[in-house]
Amino acid sequence: MTEAAERKMQFLFALRSKGVTDSRVLTAMEKIDRGPFVRGIFANRAYEDMPLPIACGQTISQPSVVGLMTQALDVQPRDKVLEVGTGSGYQAAILSQLARRVYTVDRHRRLVREARQLFDDMDLTNIMAITGDGSFGLPEQAPFDRIIVTAAAEDPPGPLLAQLRVGGIMVVPVGQSDTVQHLIKVTRLDTGLDYQELRPVRFVPLLEGLGKE
Repeated sequence: MTEAAERKMQFLFALRSKGVTDSRVLTAMEKIDRGPFVRGIFANRAYEDMPLPIACGQTISQPSVVGLMTQALDVQPRDKVLEVGTGSGYQAAILSQLARRVYTVDRHRRLVREARQLFDDMDLTNIMAITGDGSFGLPEQAPFDRIIVTAAAEDPPGPLLAQLRVGGIMVVPVGQSDTVQHLIKVTRLDTGLDYQELRPVRFVPLLEGLGKE
């Protein structure tokens, strides 16, 4: 077995052992190589199940958390998905394998620019990457079938909940500090919102406004 094949097998085994069992999610994560999304001195650690630093003081989440969030989102082939916090672009690339269309927003121009380049290189044509204040979502494209937030908010953001269609699902880390956060799955029902707590996590905070670069 080649080193690359062995690495991929270990990568998928690590995902399964952490609870990522949805076959569609595993297939998407097998198809999208995490390598190109990790640059510089950490490139050789791209296949380890750990978060890693990226530009603009942000991080690329550990693969098992990406997998669990994607699994909780339960994306269907016809879905229109909003991601708040493009970061490296890795999560959006995974979602692009599962959804009809992915809109991803980040406050850092540089991250959006670099992610766009990767999406082009990988021929991922169903992703729209936008520089903007993701805490307000994308009202002009609403409603969304699925919304995923990759930064922690004190509460699930109201503007985003308003852009979720009935029957839609939002997955968001919620917590007041960077020490205690929980991954929450919110489902919009005819009668209101259903909240389900999934697991403890750690994410960078969701900030308003645009970044410096």
